[in-house]
Amino acid sequence: MSAVAVGGVTDPALQSAHAGSGPSWLTEVRRAGRDAFVSLPMPGRDDERWRFSDVRTLSLEGFTPAARPAEAEAARLTRGSGLTPDAEATLVFVDGHCVSRAVLPEALVRAGVIFAPIEDVVRDRPELLREEALRHPAPLGGGKMLALHRAWFGSGYVLHVPEGVELSRPLAVVHWALAEDSASFPHALIRVGARARAAVHEWRLAARPGLRSLSVSATDLLAGRGARVERLSVQNWGSAAQSFEIDTVTAEASAEVTSVNAAVGARRARLENVVRLAGEGADVRLLGIAVATGEQEFDQRTLQVHAAPGARSDLLFKNALLDRARTVFSGLIKVEPGAQRTDAYQTNRNLLLSPEAEADSLPGLEIEANDVKCSHGATTGQVSPEELFYLLARGIPLAAAQELLAQGFLEEVLTRISDDGAAEGVRGMLRAKFHS
Repeated sequence: MSAVAVGGVTDPALQSAHAGSGPSWLTEVRRAGRDAFVSLPMPGRDDERWRFSDVRTLSLEGFTPAARPAEAEAARLTRGSGLTPDAEATLVFVDGHCVSRAVLPEALVRAGVIFAPIEDVVRDRPELLREEALRHPAPLGGGKMLALHRAWFGSGYVLHVPEGVELSRPLAVVHWALAEDSASFPHALIRVGARARAAVHEWRLAARPGLRSLSVSATDLLAGRGARVERLSVQNWGSAAQSFEIDTVTAEASAEVTSVNAAVGARRARLENVVRLAGEGADVRLLGIAVATGEQEFDQRTLQVHAAPGARSDLLFKNALLDRARTVFSGLIKVEPGAQRTDAYQTNRNLLLSPEAEADSLPGLEIEANDVKCSHGATTGQVSPEELFYLLARGIPLAAAQELLAQGFLEEVLTRISDDGAAEGVRGMLRAKFHS
């Protein structure tokens, strides 16, 4: 196995990349990640967890972590998204570097809320990261990518909301890709205590539409007993980018979590999302939405693990495909022994707007309890001829009619984004895909 980690960054460079830039436990995390990356093979066609993915074009060559941007560029991008006007506080990253720190209201600071870049947490509250971050594996196939993420661990943010604290407005995180061929490895640790409440909106954007970049991100979301957490993650990298997201959600007893993932940009984007319902009465809603055009490939892999009785999970992923685009959905509901009275659903629906588009779906169940209510399903089809005729007969051009029908198809997910401003921001990005 070659020692190359990211094209142009060799194993010795990985060893010294963060030398002296953190405590010994962090150095060990990076060393273990580097060693695992070097030892693990790249995904191949015989790997069932990458079934239907076009692994022939999968490559990490030619990407390198970028230097910190110039102040003028950082300031321009900090002002530039316009997506977070209603946020309580906002963090901004450019090529993995924090360029704008969040300013929380004094009342939240006094209550013990932490919303800060990882570099600050390593310095001021390292126990948060040592206890929780990076302790989850990647069972859905992204082990090599997660190892690379750990080797470069140090970018991203931590949100810590203590027990009983409620945030009335969402927090926002904006990641920009600026440098051509840049590689970034953002991590998010979202820890919401018992009976606390928080919402996080995360936007991944490109400074130029055709920018080539690599992002390998990971998120650990932990919802304590009776907590209520909402997370929106929007991926709109440049059209030549590669994106890998490895997310883990853990919901304790009576916790309510809503997680929405929107895929818009990138040439190739893979999402792996593992949900573990660890406490009785936990309720997790896992939602996904995508518009794929050109030759984009969006790869969605999910696992809903019911480890406690009386818990509920509901997954809905909807994709609209144009041109020669491809989507892959592979999901599994796993009910462990003793998780009686489980209530679990999994639905994937795909709308094909081109005869050359392709959508593959592999929903599944693995049940080891006898008192459960579980169902899964997938549909893939063209636009309804009757609906299309109705619009065409009223003078609406074909392309506009397809766009209207696709928007209606996707709206079922968009209406579940509780913040109207954020939902409208996602709608605008999806609409733009039909005119790119």
